[in-house]
Amino acid sequence: MYDFAVFWDWMAFGVRWLHVITAIAWIGSSFYFIALDLGLNRDINGPADGEEWQVHGGGFYHIQKYLVAPDKMPEHLTWFKWESYATWLSGAALLMIVYWLGGELYLIDAQKADLALWQGIFISAASLTVGWLVYDNLCKSGLGERPTLLMLLLFALLVAMGWGYNQIFTGRAMMLHLGAFTATIMTANVFFIIMPNQRIVVDDLKNGRTPDPKYGKIAKLRSTHNNYLTLPVVFLMLSNHYPLAFATEYNWIIAALVFLMGVTIRHYFNTRHARSGNPTWTWLVTALLFIAIMWLSTAPMYEPLEEAEATPLTPFEQRFAAADGFDEVHDVVLGRCSMCHAREPVWEGILWAPKGVLLETKADIARNAQQIYLQAGVTHAMPPANVTYMEEEDREAIVRWVRNAGL
Repeated sequence: MYDFAVFWDWMAFGVRWLHVITAIAWIGSSFYFIALDLGLNRDINGPADGEEWQVHGGGFYHIQKYLVAPDKMPEHLTWFKWESYATWLSGAALLMIVYWLGGELYLIDAQKADLALWQGIFISAASLTVGWLVYDNLCKSGLGERPTLLMLLLFALLVAMGWGYNQIFTGRAMMLHLGAFTATIMTANVFFIIMPNQRIVVDDLKNGRTPDPKYGKIAKLRSTHNNYLTLPVVFLMLSNHYPLAFATEYNWIIAALVFLMGVTIRHYFNTRHARSGNPTWTWLVTALLFIAIMWLSTAPMYEPLEEAEATPLTPFEQRFAAADGFDEVHDVVLGRCSMCHAREPVWEGILWAPKGVLLETKADIARNAQQIYLQAGVTHAMPPANVTYMEEEDREAIVRWVRNAGL
């Protein structure tokens, strides 16, 4: 089974790579079309709503947009949908690999909520569905005609979800799930609203009917929401690499401020693309929001060492703490790793435990058994450049211990 741990880590890497590739394609096309739509020259004659001349790759492109649809259905029509679907599907797979199957380490925080792993997984999955239903019904209500108020309510929903996740999950899982929640809204907008509405218009054209412009209006509202949500989602997905973002008392407030930063940044670019001005005030607001985030990140990040040592081990932790070789590995980790991976690191230049991984108590070491095995047993990734001179015998002891635990 220990070989399976290596396979599984490569599986997670492969899915993460796929997720990044598809996200680049989706975000790229989304940003391109928003910029194109805002920058169209609408002072033209003819049935088109606007046009744009562009140059790229040594060629010139002449693009026209029809507000509802052209008079005649073109023979070839390119649909932009699979970028969104593939991003969500690969992200869902990654969520399952890291936070469901690795839930004892990354999902459940026993100090916040006494939940079984299956209960945490159920909350994880159900929250994504329920959140979409709430958002969708808000959009379909009369609020659809009041976009600013709708955006404020959407922001309130996101803040509430962040707070709720933080009452149950680890800080890292809270950030990731809030990103997944937002990404679910974005992809569901494409799958349930934007694409069906476009199909209705195409079907009307094929059958000689005049398309109703309301379908384009509805799709544009959802597309605008997606545009403003994209940058915060990227931040939330990257946050698991930075304990200052997720391992602080106010992590859910940090997430809320990130959504506001997404609005100010996109407002600047959207305004410029629309040739409606140069709102440089957004730079100051964005900078102030980021400064506030940095200040909030200095709040206490971890429970005191004394409390951590007094906390009973979970069944998952007991499995590794009881395995033959644990005492030897415990001493190795304390001597080679814990000077950095501590609640108060003592290694010069290290102020916070890298990636929020703590290796001070028996529970810390048992909980992170798989990562210790992969980072310092199978590979020589840790310690970095072997600065603490971990011997080959130490690495072999780690491998033996994890094999004895039946990983």
